[in-house]
Amino acid sequence: MAGRLSALIAAAACALLLAACGSPASESSKPESSAAAAESGSWPRSEKHELGTTEIAKKPMRIVSTSPSITGSLLAIDAPVIASAATTVSPLTDDRGFFTQWADVAEERGVEIAYKNLKIDIDRIDALEPDLIIGSANGGDATADAYAQLSEIAPTVMLDYSSSTWQDLTTRLAGMTGLEQHAKDRIAEYDTWVAGQAKKIALPKQPTTALVYMGADGSWAFTPESPQGQLLTALGFTYQPVAKQFRSDGQGGRGVDVLTSENSAAGLAEAQTVLTVAMGGGDPVADFTGDPLLANQPAVAGKRVYSLGTEAFRLDYYSAKRTVALLVKTFAG
Repeated sequence: MAGRLSALIAAAACALLLAACGSPASESSKPESSAAAAESGSWPRSEKHELGTTEIAKKPMRIVSTSPSITGSLLAIDAPVIASAATTVSPLTDDRGFFTQWADVAEERGVEIAYKNLKIDIDRIDALEPDLIIGSANGGDATADAYAQLSEIAPTVMLDYSSSTWQDLTTRLAGMTGLEQHAKDRIAEYDTWVAGQAKKIALPKQPTTALVYMGADGSWAFTPESPQGQLLTALGFTYQPVAKQFRSDGQGGRGVDVLTSENSAAGLAEAQTVLTVAMGGGDPVADFTGDPLLANQPAVAGKRVYSLGTEAFRLDYYSAKRTVALLVKTFAG
């Protein structure tokens, strides 16, 4: 059972975090760029992205998202999402395959399932009559191979979300949908809220490292520059990267350093507190502290290992707020 769970976690993490990104194409000079057009509120807009440059003729009213990892950020700015791809049902999703952090919002707004299990259905997307398609150029929900077909249906933009904070992604999406003020308001509201929540936290012994524990396959430790590292820093935690000899430049910008089971203890030797993401459900704290190779790791020995919840792996506005709320509950002053 442990081996199968480890394989599930590794597969999910690999698919969602460590895929290679596409190469950006040259920028068109005809329509205004999204950034320039945002200043004037004009259309059409030209969006340079990982697979090319796309002209968006008018403010979109029927958006289809082929990336569940991007859908939450679209919903956060009240973008008119009519359908989204659904991933495989897991502890991270509802029974439709929508991620739990935004599934209720999607249901309230009548967002349909574009297709299930990340198996793209071109005919179904065509039948939805979108005026803008937004997807991922890399990762487990990537639809880069279908870019040409999707572009025949509607203007299509493919993004690399893996190395962006949710705030950066939200701002970029706002620029191509004409919802710039929505994004500014949402981010400002979040920042004010987080500042207030930080005052409620009695910090455990510092510094802290957050990670995904994968059993015999080791751990993926988030870097200080990762969205997870930045979230913890905003709350007052002192973030500790893995030991220098085990750093890997965040896996080429993906925000993690990979530790094998054999070098996890040495790589995490400076972490006085460890926060672990529950990628496969279950009890990530028991799994991590039960590893005999980690028995002398300071956080384990000091009983300062805590769950970061199931939603912290993929941060958007909704999952970031849930993660902060969990941390406040865990470390209430």
